Amino acid sequence: MAIKDRVWFITGASSGFGKSLAEAVLARGERAVLTARRIDRLEDLARQHGDRALAIALDVTDADQRSRAVATAIRHFGRIDVLANIAGRGSVGAVEEFAPEQLRAQLELNFFAAAELTRLVLPQMREQGSGHVLNLTSVGGVVSLGGFGAYCAGKFALEGWSDALRDEVAPFGIRVTIVEPGNFRTEFAGDVNMRPEQTLDAYRPSIAPIEDFLYGQAGTQAGDPDKAAALMIEAVDSTNPPARLMMGKDAFDLYDRLIAARHKEFDEWRARGEATAFEDASMIRIGGADAA
Repeated sequence: MAIKDRVWFITGASSGFGKSLAEAVLARGERAVLTARRIDRLEDLARQHGDRALAIALDVTDADQRSRAVATAIRHFGRIDVLANIAGRGSVGAVEEFAPEQLRAQLELNFFAAAELTRLVLPQMREQGSGHVLNLTSVGGVVSLGGFGAYCAGKFALEGWSDALRDEVAPFGIRVTIVEPGNFRTEFAGDVNMRPEQTLDAYRPSIAPIEDFLYGQAGTQAGDPDKAAALMIEAVDSTNPPARLMMGKDAFDLYDRLIAARHKEFDEWRARGEATAFEDASMIRIGGADAA
């Protein structure tokens, strides 16, 4: 398929990574469905690109809106080649400080919305025999730190779900890439970030430095969303796209430190952990004897 014929469906297209990705995709002549809760933020960009762009108001947590948006996109363009699940929201606070409904809201937006939207698009991709799903998580999808428990819960869930999805849809010509950015100059550290329902003094010594780190760098983060968008497009263009696309030196540094600490701990406890089988049992590789 020629690049100009490819159709992207991008959530969260009004700001941050979603906006940068939408602008980059349209600038290279591709077609795109641009979605966000506020359509007025999308209409000007859509008008600049005529019939190659379609703006749709979409709250990704609303099941009816998700169904209508996908149906409208397919009716308008006839296909969806790349689903970019970009919409999301951050949060900072101790896990005990967040109300249960806040935790559920984080999971609803950062996990369930992307999962359910993907499920709506998969039949079309299977029929086409091709497609690519980009799921934006974070380095917080593989590393969790104090203060980010609610946020990382949703991102960890999306990562695990995406890994299983990749195995399941590969026979249909559908590819899945998890995008794991570090600190980028988006609204993540701004006013849209979810604050906990209550503040508990007991957690101030551990949480206050995290808040200062995050909110103190708003607008000055090292990561460039436009460069991130270009790299996402490069991954989609690739004949061998990455399963995970980590971005930012800070993300790689944090992940490297986690892996080193984890291997150290595993090595210390491996012999005892491996010795928990029945004496006469044989080890069968998880996923089957021929699993990679």
